[in-house]
Amino acid sequence: MSDLLQGLTQSEVIARRAAGQGNDAKLPTSRSYTQILNENLFTFINGVFLAISIFMILLQRYSDSIIVVVVIFGGVIINICQEIWAKQKLDEIALLHRPRATVIREGVEQQIDPNQIVLGDILVARPGDQIVVDGQVVGEGRLEVDESLLTGESDMIPKFEGQPIYSGSFCVSGNACYEAQKVGSETLAYRLVTGARAFRQVYTPLQSEINLVIRVFMLTACFLWILLGISFLSRSFSLNEVVQRAAVIAGLVPAGLYLAITLAYGLGSVKMVGQDVLIQQANAVESLSNVNVLCLDKTGTLTSNRINFHEVYPIGVSETELRSLLGDFAANTSAGNKTSDALALACPGKVRSPVAEIPFSSARKWSAIIFDEEGIQPGMYVLGAPEILEAAVLLSPEDIERIAASTNQGLRVILFAYTPEITTWDKNADTAKLPSNLIPLGIVVLSDELRPEAKTTLDGFTKAGIEVKIISGDNPQTVLALAKQAGLGTEIGVVSGAELAQMDDTEFAQAAQINTIFGRIAPEQKAKLVRTLRHSGDYVAMIGDGVNDVLSLKQANLGIAMESGSKATRGVADIVLLKDSFGALPHTFLEGQRIRNGIQDLLKLFMVRVFCVTLLIFSTAIVTDVFPLVNKHSAIVSLIGVGLPTICIPIWAEPGALPQRGLVRSMLHFTIPATITLTLVSLGVYLFYLVSVAYDLPPGAELTEIDRSIPRTALVTILVLCELMLVVFLKPPTTAWVGGEPLSGDWRYTFTALILAVVYFVVLAVPPLRNFFELAPLTLYDCLYIGLIALEWCLILRFVWRTRFFDRFLGVDLG
Repeated sequence: MSDLLQGLTQSEVIARRAAGQGNDAKLPTSRSYTQILNENLFTFINGVFLAISIFMILLQRYSDSIIVVVVIFGGVIINICQEIWAKQKLDEIALLHRPRATVIREGVEQQIDPNQIVLGDILVARPGDQIVVDGQVVGEGRLEVDESLLTGESDMIPKFEGQPIYSGSFCVSGNACYEAQKVGSETLAYRLVTGARAFRQVYTPLQSEINLVIRVFMLTACFLWILLGISFLSRSFSLNEVVQRAAVIAGLVPAGLYLAITLAYGLGSVKMVGQDVLIQQANAVESLSNVNVLCLDKTGTLTSNRINFHEVYPIGVSETELRSLLGDFAANTSAGNKTSDALALACPGKVRSPVAEIPFSSARKWSAIIFDEEGIQPGMYVLGAPEILEAAVLLSPEDIERIAASTNQGLRVILFAYTPEITTWDKNADTAKLPSNLIPLGIVVLSDELRPEAKTTLDGFTKAGIEVKIISGDNPQTVLALAKQAGLGTEIGVVSGAELAQMDDTEFAQAAQINTIFGRIAPEQKAKLVRTLRHSGDYVAMIGDGVNDVLSLKQANLGIAMESGSKATRGVADIVLLKDSFGALPHTFLEGQRIRNGIQDLLKLFMVRVFCVTLLIFSTAIVTDVFPLVNKHSAIVSLIGVGLPTICIPIWAEPGALPQRGLVRSMLHFTIPATITLTLVSLGVYLFYLVSVAYDLPPGAELTEIDRSIPRTALVTILVLCELMLVVFLKPPTTAWVGGEPLSGDWRYTFTALILAVVYFVVLAVPPLRNFFELAPLTLYDCLYIGLIALEWCLILRFVWRTRFFDRFLGVDLG
């Protein structure tokens, strides 16, 4: 085909590029540095903290200002650095996976970068190739393209001479040349995806729920700021007191949670790169943690994507003749695949001049070549799946039994047949029709090479709580045999594409749920299976390597492609398995679950702290006329009670099954009892010391800031101790600590809490540190007294959790 097309000369290429007719328009692959800075710096909450910091500087409270800048904007700077690194990696990935183009110039095929294409170039499209510019098919070739990335429709569109072809589509089957008629910014794909291919901040389920929580906290803070402003106008508060209280209220918005989540995701991504797993979409880490159904193709996953020639069984011809015909068929197939490669290697053939060719496609499951020349019997030769060809081929019982026996052994079986009639095939027809009078020539048996790690990998999926479904274009029994060899199990539900085609939507959905093996599945059926599983409430990941998997990858919650797969699959996948590291996937899924569970634990601690401080602000306003904390007190409670533990919790979190309820609802059993009891206990300690200080004052004297420092220090101490004990309750090392969460047996959380408690008492004991945080010295008796109250709180809280008092009082099951 391409031999008849000469293409442009080098001088024509140079002249057209000089005339501005080159394909040099660049698509953005990630955010610009300016966008990253704007999105991280110029936010509402950062503006609030900046304003508070400026007020503190004006009031000469420089240490308070430093705390705000370090705690809040330090996290922003880390986030900016990480996102810049992510941008650079995305740009590198885009460059590494940029599709290459095959162009004909001066009669010779060349591999070039797409930006070197000029108007009028002749390009070659083969199965799996991306169409890189708009053009028109030229010559005698024919191909079928997937335009779903442009149109959203999943149908394969036939293209032949004179038909338009658009950039952004993929060649699924066939082989043809096309002339570049629109390049650069004039192409349809450029106009459609200039914005779409740029970075998009798509929130995952976990991020959406966390954002909801943070918005609630933000609204609470805004409400309190309004009340604070009203009180400033109506009462005799100094500007210094108002700024201090505004800073404490600002601390209710858990800005540190963003940093903790960012670090957790970053750590997970780094670990996955070490496992040869390339994360192409930021939300892939989150998606991994939600997956409970994994759909995969047999080829390239259970097997190593290598097909070996096993044996042939001639029918009506000698084995020598059969091998010669198979060799000629493979040698003249323009759109080669693994099957034709295996045939060509085992059965050398002669390159001829076919009259016509019907290329293989996953939908047809057969291919054909028409010969009409000396040296070979004229006619149409067809190679395809026995189940598809059986309607046109009459086989003996022995041949049928041989096919079944080979299939049940996990071998790949194809049928080779012939008709002497040289059918006039209209290449402009939408579909190619199978002749009805085929004569069988032989049975070809091929073998797939099972991956050595397949059994271990499937066991890993089971450990991760992920259900595996194998969706393949091969015979169901072949896939079943291979699945059993890989250790998938013995009692496995099997269904074929032909059976699915006869089902209505309800039966189809039921079959998708109860079966594990799906054989002889067309690409459209594969996509429908994935879509059906999603609609039934499953979170579905799909692994693919061929262009026929593009549709199903786009239907899945998470698309995973093999590095050795087609450019089309890599282009639409969220994750690419480098070195085809299928065995790394179970670890990757567990890593995703670990990250999610760690973030859930973080959120529980953040919610208890924020709700407790909020209730303290309201309750002290009702009971007393003082504000419970100053900014530095709030900072040290956040830092030691929540901030430092968040460094360890995402690292030490364990994978596990995901809650079926929403994230927020699943945490209420832990947070509601902890928040209410902690608020009451801390308020009691604060009021006890406040009354004690007031009792010692002379009659008529008012409390000064110095007088209030001891009750506030006692409040800070009880809050820090109780929040550290919550870390132990979060991961109980022994049954004695089991209450709101199941037994963990992990002592690292307990040791971390003990170390941080020591750190706090060191701050309390060292005058420079104590003065910096505006704490008052406490006696040893005070420390022991507050410590005993904290232990008593633990017993009360454990009792409330174990008796499920709040659950029963509310009349719901929140556990």
